[in-house]
Amino acid sequence: MRIICIGAGPAGLYFGILTKLRDPAAQVTVLERNPDGVTYGWGVTFCDDMLDSLCAGDPVSAAEIRCNAASWGDQVVLLGNQPTAHLDGYGYAIGRRHLLKLLAQRATGLGVEIHYGHPVDAESVQDQFADADLVLAADGVNSQLRQQFTDEFGTKIDYGRNHYIWLGTTKVFTEFTYAFERTEAGWIWFYAYPFDASTTTLIAECAPSTWEGLGFDQLAPEKSLAELERIFLRHLDGHPLLLQTKEQGSSPWLNFTWITNRSWYHGNVVLAGDAAHTAHFSVGCGTLLAIDDVLALNRKLQAHGGKRENVPAALKDYQRERVASVGARQRIARYSAEWFEQVESCTALDPTRFSYALGTTRFTNCPAPAGVPWLKHQAKQLSVGRRALRIVSTVRRRQPPPSYRAGASPSCIS
Repeated sequence: MRIICIGAGPAGLYFGILTKLRDPAAQVTVLERNPDGVTYGWGVTFCDDMLDSLCAGDPVSAAEIRCNAASWGDQVVLLGNQPTAHLDGYGYAIGRRHLLKLLAQRATGLGVEIHYGHPVDAESVQDQFADADLVLAADGVNSQLRQQFTDEFGTKIDYGRNHYIWLGTTKVFTEFTYAFERTEAGWIWFYAYPFDASTTTLIAECAPSTWEGLGFDQLAPEKSLAELERIFLRHLDGHPLLLQTKEQGSSPWLNFTWITNRSWYHGNVVLAGDAAHTAHFSVGCGTLLAIDDVLALNRKLQAHGGKRENVPAALKDYQRERVASVGARQRIARYSAEWFEQVESCTALDPTRFSYALGTTRFTNCPAPAGVPWLKHQAKQLSVGRRALRIVSTVRRRQPPPSYRAGASPSCIS
């Protein structure tokens, strides 16, 4: 088979890996419009479910990712200057640039050709790649291929209400941190998690009224960072906030883009990752969904014999499976985004109650504390309860992923 992957993000590179593992004779080419090493975003966060997915497809790259990831064993919630509250759960993160480097090295080692600085003319893609068995459109939320066939894909785009900005900082947070600060214009908050030994991802978010009240609609990028450093001063300990690129126009602030598509394929072009769907960053599953997309696509191609004449049937099955699975994740992500859009209605709660509401963001209001979930949450606020939960989670984290359990585990996981 001849496969063209548009976009050298996680979906495009991992699909190249899967294809060569399934069919070493396949001709796989990845085309990326940006130069090698240029990407957007800071750290990519993930949990055991993504590691399990990666191991199911390719244990070799899964081991490399796990070995190079940062991790945390607690989630903390800071509501103004009140006492710290705690949420259960551990997780991992890796720098996006480093993740793509690891995947690219594995892909090229298997024989995948990657061409950087190679933009694709979306208007002529079907003519340009008419001889390809499959063209994977994995070129992100602003996918040019998807935009070229908007009617055929039935693309729907809408935007979240809150404003957010994706930043880095040299302050290394040891836990996944939610910090909420009241300002004269309203509440503003950030999500922060470490992804290497010297850098943390920090996403700041606020309501439109707060955004305008603090003047972010008028401030240049450097002024925005200075204002955020002032607001979050006690959390940053003098460390600066970092903006990845200043070539984003007058403001680096965004509204979250929601993407859905009625159809995921048109002719020999198929969508995956953010080109097909988006899920709000507050649930942290975008990369997982992209990996699961191409795993499913690879399975369907294999089930149909990996032959050109069977590609349409494989794409039909792929769409059927992923629409249902992704739809469920997107509904949870929407509930989460809506909770943060209404967060000020919960800020009068004490930190324990507030963090309990935050931990159940799949509900659109502040759930009344009750039953075992509430008792468990209260236990997390005690150091002895957190230690007990940490022991359980440490055992889970030290378990080799499923694909390793039949044989020797990499030293970094065992």
